[in-house]
Amino acid sequence: MLGGALGLAGKPVRAAAPRLRSLVLDHTHTHERIDLVYASGEHYVPQALGSLNHFLRDHYSGDVGQIDPQLFDLLHDVRQVLGTGVPLTYHIISGYRSPVTNARLRSTRSGGVAKQSLHMAGKAIDVRLPGVPLAELRDAALSLKAGGVGYYPHDQFVHIDTGRVRTW
Repeated sequence: MLGGALGLAGKPVRAAAPRLRSLVLDHTHTHERIDLVYASGEHYVPQALGSLNHFLRDHYSGDVGQIDPQLFDLLHDVRQVLGTGVPLTYHIISGYRSPVTNARLRSTRSGGVAKQSLHMAGKAIDVRLPGVPLAELRDAALSLKAGGVGYYPHDQFVHIDTGRVRTW
């Protein structure tokens, strides 16, 4: 037999296209925007990961960290949980944080900044999704049971990380 595989009706079957995963992010401090495909199927796009690392740099110092690609998958999955009627663009409050910045924030803020923050390891992000109630965003992230989720309604953001499953 020549050609490809045949389906149940005896017709040729096409291989499924790899699932593309993308993000659209606006940074509330740098006023930058990024819109890209970061993964195709099971493979991450190295150039896209580099662009995301730079985009999510410490906005105080400019230091660029290595962001855990699973964090991008979490953001993508949260959007999937919320459904197609939800705006696409996340607002980024904080991504990577250098140890120096983290220490300074710990000493100048009244709580809320962990000594061993996962932001320093590139495993945490603080976000909001305009048009989506903050509690709904939190609940979508919690439903994935894929890491930590912090709820900060006063500051209008949800913390999402790839650490152990926990909530606060």
